[in-house]
Amino acid sequence: MSESTAFGPICPLPINDYPQVMMAHGGGGKLMHDLIEKVFVPAFHNPLMDVRHDGAVFGVGNERLAFTTDSYVVKPLFFPGGDIGSLAVTGTVNDLAMCGARPLYLSAGFILEEGMETEKLWRIVQSMSAAADAAGVRLVTGDTKVVDRGKGDEIFINTAGVGVISHGLSICPNSVRPGDAIILSGDIGRHGIAIMAAREGLEFETTIESDCAPLSLPVLDIISSGVEVHCLRDLTRGGLASALVEIAEASGYEINIEEKQIAVREDVQGACEILGFDPMYLANEGRFVAFVPEHQAEMTIDAINSFASDTTATRIGTVSERRSADVTLRSVIGASRIVDMFSGEQLPRIC
Repeated sequence: MSESTAFGPICPLPINDYPQVMMAHGGGGKLMHDLIEKVFVPAFHNPLMDVRHDGAVFGVGNERLAFTTDSYVVKPLFFPGGDIGSLAVTGTVNDLAMCGARPLYLSAGFILEEGMETEKLWRIVQSMSAAADAAGVRLVTGDTKVVDRGKGDEIFINTAGVGVISHGLSICPNSVRPGDAIILSGDIGRHGIAIMAAREGLEFETTIESDCAPLSLPVLDIISSGVEVHCLRDLTRGGLASALVEIAEASGYEINIEEKQIAVREDVQGACEILGFDPMYLANEGRFVAFVPEHQAEMTIDAINSFASDTTATRIGTVSERRSADVTLRSVIGASRIVDMFSGEQLPRIC
């Protein structure tokens, strides 16, 4: 055995199957899950990463903080209901909220392509400023780089965020318990269809706008009202289905959901039927699921609905006592099926 064979690192990802990175590796499905679990997690393994949540939670002095980062490559840059700038701020704020944190400060890194119109950049920056004001956060540091023409698709944005946790709850997949009620904060699928329509120039009878919105206020209200929140997850890439599968795998408990309780607007459902999409897998940017004790389900729904003007929170399921990583869905006709992740995303470059 040669020295390089004996001591060289071995990549656990099936290189022969995927010798190159594919678009599906960034889509929120199985391939992205495998990329994270088999490449990044082993390389950067530590207790904070083992939680498998939307951000890291740690102590600094007497404070508990949450920290997260995300990158945005959405195409097109502007879409009904938002743009890459508002998306970058909102997405990072929401990741902090899913940790149960009050978002405080953000950073922003801009990768700009030579030749981008300055007017577009100005609109994006102003949108970020407005989104930060709406979410109650401040953008306090950043960085700018410019790449050659044709190498950057106009603009990519990376954001990182810090928030403070002022309660004693441990909000993460490992805190999920049998009997927990699963609350969905509103209808699903709007963001994915809004991006698809803008990208492909599709026109429907009504304009479908992204649900892009900060989630920190309803989440903090749920917590302050006394709900013992066990887990929160926003429904971005991979949609509701992928989020539930990830939580089932991390918690080790089977999740049972009811299709008839999952709200999909009529125009979104119609667009999905035309385009062949499943709304369960479409990205959202203003929706989340909450896992809470059974007796606090109605309290949670009331708290969310007090902030919602165009949608309604509903209970969509329950955590089973069965030890399993399965998510089962009972359809509107009473049949049951296993919900799994797609290999990738129905629509790439969604956020």
